[in-house]
Amino acid sequence: MAVHPDTEPVQRSTAFTDDVRAAPRAQTGHSISPRRFSILIANYNYDRFLGRAIESALAMDWPDIEVIVVDDGSTDNSREVIESFAGSITAIYQDNSGQRIANNAAFAQSTGDVVVFLDADDALEPGFATAVAAAWGPAVTKVQVQMQLIDAEDRPFGDLIPDLSFRPEPAQITAWARSSTEYPTPPGSANAYARRFLEQLFPIGPEHDSATDSTCLALAPLMGDVVTVVEPLVLYRQHGANDSNLGTRPDKFAREVARAIKRQHTAEVICAQQGVELPRPDSLRRSRHLLQLRAASLRLTPECHPMPGDGRLTAGIDAIGSVFRRNFDPLKKRVIVAGWVLAVLAAPAPLARKLIHKRFTERFENSEAATG
Repeated sequence: MAVHPDTEPVQRSTAFTDDVRAAPRAQTGHSISPRRFSILIANYNYDRFLGRAIESALAMDWPDIEVIVVDDGSTDNSREVIESFAGSITAIYQDNSGQRIANNAAFAQSTGDVVVFLDADDALEPGFATAVAAAWGPAVTKVQVQMQLIDAEDRPFGDLIPDLSFRPEPAQITAWARSSTEYPTPPGSANAYARRFLEQLFPIGPEHDSATDSTCLALAPLMGDVVTVVEPLVLYRQHGANDSNLGTRPDKFAREVARAIKRQHTAEVICAQQGVELPRPDSLRRSRHLLQLRAASLRLTPECHPMPGDGRLTAGIDAIGSVFRRNFDPLKKRVIVAGWVLAVLAAPAPLARKLIHKRFTERFENSEAATG
């Protein structure tokens, strides 16, 4: 059952794709391999990186790839970049309407049994599709791979995302997601979704989060198997202008907490519709990543904090409790996170701001400095 559709803008579609040759179905260790990969790219004013993203999708070592680019009303030279790939991709041009509507349009146009929402500033490695296909199975909702952080000039830096010391099993991931709404996952570009899973969600309506990957990431482990490939097969670009750079505005932390609440509501509604076991009622308070966002929100913009009944005392109690709840994080990391949260909650405002800046903003500044 799909969620309620929203009213889509009139789209001007230009078909840039030749007949896609059919790939024979290959037998893998799990099941029959997927046939077609759909790489969907929603772009807004990323002409500097868009060509690299499209090239990486077309260069994957898989015989049946379709690439669909939705330009969401860009005002830069994105259209010229897109048109330079005429004959290899499908292009859709729409007025600026946001990522959710752009990805709804791309998904409606797509035909692949595996779907990847590739950010316009990221890039896929050539072996991505082959690795995903090898990990496929009949109950898979998504296959996730690791990401290598790169700067604006494609230079690698920093740890892999997620930074894994082991390969989590699908049953573990489901249990973690139900318990705390979180599990070791990369963001959008490094996730390959089963079409049969996405068809239960799309088109994603305005009552859900504006970022497509929020809904998909939250529901994938609740509605099937999430399989992990411990190999960096996606390049995750950080260049200072990323929306994930929360340090650009203090109110972004409150926004992220509000998104988590909306994501949880979406998961509960769709799981109930599909007859799937719901997450724990207190799972949001058990999320260690959200705990850090709550602490930052409570200190920087307490007047905007969107979590009902939350406060510095409540967050502090949750921080202490998080040390004793086992999940995919080792004890050392649980202690470090709890200590950081308690320090942010208790410190004088200037010191709290410095701690938040170091945790959430410093790596983006480092990537900008390396580029400059």
